[in-house]
Amino acid sequence: MNLYVGLVAYGVSMALLLHSSLGNMPWDVLHQGIAERVPLSLGAVTVVVGALVLLAWVPLRERPGLGTVSNVVVIGVVVDAGLAVLPEPAAWGWRIAFAVTGIALNAVGTALYIGARLGPGPRDGLMTGIVRRTGWSVRWVRTSIEVAVVATGWALGGTLGPATVAYALLVGPLVHPLLPRLTVPEPVPAGRGARGELSPGSPVPCGQSPARRGPGSR
Repeated sequence: MNLYVGLVAYGVSMALLLHSSLGNMPWDVLHQGIAERVPLSLGAVTVVVGALVLLAWVPLRERPGLGTVSNVVVIGVVVDAGLAVLPEPAAWGWRIAFAVTGIALNAVGTALYIGARLGPGPRDGLMTGIVRRTGWSVRWVRTSIEVAVVATGWALGGTLGPATVAYALLVGPLVHPLLPRLTVPEPVPAGRGARGELSPGSPVPCGQSPARRGPGSR
């Protein structure tokens, strides 16, 4: 449930930022730039780019999950629906409100779908795969990818503006406190309670008396 609520929120946040005309998220600068050059909707371009990024997982030996595949499809469908339903504000106040709401909603959506523990999005998996295979820092790899994506998208006609900068500066600090609150707890092993204690009637491991079982025992 968290996965799909998060992905829908993410898609709506994209539509809000796009309609604000104050700048898009880094990858959406690329998506919009490509959509300006091909006979496809922005949502369709988002799906195609996500699928192409997944192909880059093969040499990186990354494994997609349900969340990865859902990310590719659901966000593309939702952003097209959002662009069709939401108005395009002309007044500066509404445009700023769209951008602020889009950034905040994106942070919530990101925390929800990552916290679902069902697989990273294709773009996040590309970053983590490169980090794992090369040993380079996450900060350097993510920055390099996003700079290349934004530069390419801007050259193709994508919108780069103050909301792009605001997103880059704010989404990390916003996701940081939300993620632990919205992360689905790890499944409790059979026979253990919510805090790791053995449930009544469960066998005690050999060599360990009941008195020595701590709350962190696994």
